[in-house]
Amino acid sequence: MSTSGTSKTTSDLPLFASLSPLPILDGSEPGRIALDAFRTAVAVQVAGILGLPTSSPGELEKIWAGVESGKKEGGDLTVAVPRFRLKGDPKAFALKVQEEFVPNEWIESAKANGSFINFQIRSKTLAKVVLSQINDLTHISKSSYGSNTSGYDSTLGRKKKLILEFSSPNIAKKFHAGHLRSTIIGAFLGNLHEANGWDVTRINYLGDWGRQFGVLAVGFERYGSENELTEQPIQHLLDVYTRINRDMEGGEKEALEQKARDFFKLMEDGDSTAVALWKRFRDYSIKQYEADYARLNIKFDVYSGESQVSIESMDSALEILKQKGIAIEDNGTLICDLDKYKLGRTVIRKNDGTNLYITRDIGAAIQRYEQYKFDKMIYVVASQQDLHLAQFFKVLELMEFEWAKRLVHINFGMVAGMSTRKGTSVHLEDMMNEARNTMHEQMLKNEDKYKEIPDPMGTADEVGLSGIKIQDMAGKRINGYEFKWDRVLSFEGDTGPYLQYAHVRLCSVERKAGPAHVLPQPDQLATTINTDLICEDPKARDLLMLLACYPDAVKLAFLKLEPSSIVTYCWKLTHAVSSAWETLIVRGQTPEMALARLWVFRACKDVLASAMKLLTLNPLERM
Repeated sequence: MSTSGTSKTTSDLPLFASLSPLPILDGSEPGRIALDAFRTAVAVQVAGILGLPTSSPGELEKIWAGVESGKKEGGDLTVAVPRFRLKGDPKAFALKVQEEFVPNEWIESAKANGSFINFQIRSKTLAKVVLSQINDLTHISKSSYGSNTSGYDSTLGRKKKLILEFSSPNIAKKFHAGHLRSTIIGAFLGNLHEANGWDVTRINYLGDWGRQFGVLAVGFERYGSENELTEQPIQHLLDVYTRINRDMEGGEKEALEQKARDFFKLMEDGDSTAVALWKRFRDYSIKQYEADYARLNIKFDVYSGESQVSIESMDSALEILKQKGIAIEDNGTLICDLDKYKLGRTVIRKNDGTNLYITRDIGAAIQRYEQYKFDKMIYVVASQQDLHLAQFFKVLELMEFEWAKRLVHINFGMVAGMSTRKGTSVHLEDMMNEARNTMHEQMLKNEDKYKEIPDPMGTADEVGLSGIKIQDMAGKRINGYEFKWDRVLSFEGDTGPYLQYAHVRLCSVERKAGPAHVLPQPDQLATTINTDLICEDPKARDLLMLLACYPDAVKLAFLKLEPSSIVTYCWKLTHAVSSAWETLIVRGQTPEMALARLWVFRACKDVLASAMKLLTLNPLERM
């Protein structure tokens, strides 16, 4: 039978060398995703039994793409016969496959279930291949189990390029819940794209320009402290900004507002003294942001901002808008009428010559494409800005930029009730400290375990942050949620602290098994451990199949751009591990059985750690 033009087979890969060869199809990566090989084994037999065409390039791949995991009970892999659009009864075709299917070392059975066919993977092959692959990719080649190369553009000979804008707080203003959601979701999306083979540039587009800096400068002249600016820049600038705004509400309003306008005019004109003060505010703020982001296990490649958008790029964009008749003048104000696209009207420039957010966004997008030549640019912004982003994208499209269709808005719902447990609305740093300190108090209650932890405060910080992040990512991002401290700090149920606990417990299995049972070095595991001993145990097999499905979970998350897909996978895996503790006992077993079970638990630990890192969590080994 044809292999759709491919000459490579699974026998070319050491992992599958002892098994009967299967074609490696375009789009499949059996060297990274073991299930891809099992899917091919199903596709080859289904095509043969049903007489499906496979002689032309891509035909066998289409059948392969229809072999799905985790869809129907009673099988590891499922095929829906109706997708082949055959003339006749789909149920009859399903029965035909069941009756004519020939078991082999890849697939042991096929069973019709209405118009679906469920396939059972050969357990011995599943155990050996999946455990070996996780071990190879995690501990030997260190190329990360669960990742794939779908983001590689073979035509261009490079990875696809993503520009990812997220977080984007305003200097001298509160880092509010919307910024935190953008930060958490955006960081995950960056990791997710990298896991799918993309080259990612993470940009923090700061609110670092505008009249508020004139207000801030006037306030700093009156209330500023050099010591506080260097030690707590964000908090100090916010205090200064709040105090001067309070003064502006009194009798000094007109005088202070004029001073603020004058200072901002100096900034716009490039006055060296004014720009130097603004730059200090910006630089000190970025320094503290970097420290806060580091605690969150998040790093940016570029700190950009409104200030970085050149006047030239905005003027050039406005000229194009006028030339193409996209922008019309109304009493000196430039307006884009997008009514026929059901997007209303948007002001591009005020009649006093002031540019607006959308003007800067247009200029920034043009500059970024010129610099990066991206394949996709994502903006992680709250759903409250849906209209603004839609207008912004439409204007670029009307300007006939080919790359405008590569822009994506990832939106999310809002968070209610984000405050300290005392009910005070606070900064990100205050939230992180509250979570850390509360966790540390809980840890102190167990003195024996506390003594075993090398860095108690660091551990408490990570557990607390895990609680904040997982509460945010557990549901679909478009849904808002109410921030609840009891969920953030709880070790019971599906929470961040529970995920960390589950990983710590998996780490402890190997520690407690020694010195009687110690796993060999990674490069010796596959040749020294008999995986046949555990392959038929129902609990072990459930775990093996879940582990095999992790790369699918990564692909599904990429398809939906939803962190909740990975969080849900983590719950499934941790629940399956929890239900297996009493069955897959290590202590008191023969050395062969103990090591086989230990290897399963290590693989679970490796995959859980991989998923947690994708979610920006630092997996802990003790707590």
